[in-house]
Amino acid sequence: MYIYETLTEAVEDLGQRGYEYDFNLGEEFIECKALDLKLMPEEFEIEEFYRFEGMNDPADSAVVYAISSPVGNLKGVLIDAYGAYAENISPELLGKLKIHHD
Repeated sequence: MYIYETLTEAVEDLGQRGYEYDFNLGEEFIECKALDLKLMPEEFEIEEFYRFEGMNDPADSAVVYAISSPVGNLKGVLIDAYGAYAENISPELLGKLKIHHD
């Protein structure tokens, strides 16, 4: 695993290492809007993750996930605020992210 000082540094380096797509959370899937593609929890793997703590405000805390999928042979990044997703996503997706979050 790499060590990054900032979220921006992590995203830039992951991009240089081939994690070129941006993913967003849906209720039951992650989505790559650039490709109009939705991936269910069983269709992707979390290869790396990095936590960032807000120095002055806990609301600034986030996790960066480096994600790969055999569907389309994709690699991308998902950025999520701590706990922000807990109420809005399926138990399956929450479970997949939580394994790497705790």
